[in-house]
Amino acid sequence: MSDVSTSRLGQPNLWETFADRSLAGEALTRSECLEVLHAEEDELLPLLQAAFRVRKTHYGRKVHIQVLENAKVGACPEDCGFCSQSSKQGEEGAGSPSGEEPMQSVAALVAAASNAAGIRAKRFCMVTATRGPSEKDLDIICEAAKQIKAKHDIELCASLGLLTEKKAKRLAEAGIDRFNHNLETSERYFDKVVTTHSWADRVKTVELAKASGMETCCGGIVGLGESEEDLIDLVVALRSLKVDSVPVNFLDPRPGTALAAHQRINPRYALRALCLFRFMCPEADVRVAGGREVNLRSMQGMALYPANSIFTSGYLTTDGNEPTDDMRMITDAGFEVEFDGVEPGLMDAAKNLSLPVVN
Repeated sequence: MSDVSTSRLGQPNLWETFADRSLAGEALTRSECLEVLHAEEDELLPLLQAAFRVRKTHYGRKVHIQVLENAKVGACPEDCGFCSQSSKQGEEGAGSPSGEEPMQSVAALVAAASNAAGIRAKRFCMVTATRGPSEKDLDIICEAAKQIKAKHDIELCASLGLLTEKKAKRLAEAGIDRFNHNLETSERYFDKVVTTHSWADRVKTVELAKASGMETCCGGIVGLGESEEDLIDLVVALRSLKVDSVPVNFLDPRPGTALAAHQRINPRYALRALCLFRFMCPEADVRVAGGREVNLRSMQGMALYPANSIFTSGYLTTDGNEPTDDMRMITDAGFEVEFDGVEPGLMDAAKNLSLPVVN
């Protein structure tokens, strides 16, 4: 075995060198990205420490907790092979027992945002399952955004599928601060997962969101069957797009979907992948997203060293950890809870557990 201070290439303190270069704004080469993904077992801790140094420089020891507000569920016309909300995945993979659920009303969205503002949340995120927002859905989101902004000093995020220039401008003018649209995987591998739209369509939406003045939230999914080269391509693309936030998902295969038979990834590989995202996107808000609980399992707390943000209490169609469990995990590891778009009650739960929180 190699000494913990020595890389598999025999270069001392290689990971710290990567951290130095990341903090200096330099990108790793493709071969260096592979070095991160191939780090030996006894190098995992020094690799995490080097990634943590980059994370700490930009985010300290704070961990954002975020909860999704699912504004519209199910019956999406796209065929994304990982998604149980796709109407093309078959009955077993339907987003809900009755297929599509109605879009929430303006009043319901404003009420949910008021609850978030009541606990001093930084951001409230509205999500729909769709190819892109219909004019009717866009009207609801934009009107809700205007009313929320008139009542509260809170950041707004939306994840609504593909955008046009006109729709992006409407959202920005209505008060949406950040738009989420993930690339999911590399351009080369994309059509193995999705065929109803292209990787270029997703890139265009991210660029339109940025051009409209909104911040961009854009990441992907690790474990779709992609190669290491595909994962590196994804990270390089995200760096090139200069996105503000990078949600890193890990495939949790859903029954009835095209990827239902896929195996979950090794938790140590998941940690190495997170380190790669941090080195290549040093200033981004790197979030451990879907599949965290079932892929990282007992090693979830170690993800906080490269990542500064997590989702809690579930995802769009799957359950997650209890919020109090996540808050305990964060503080047990010596980090600070910072609320970001959370549901009512989480702040009180933290106080009831005597956990330190940051607003």
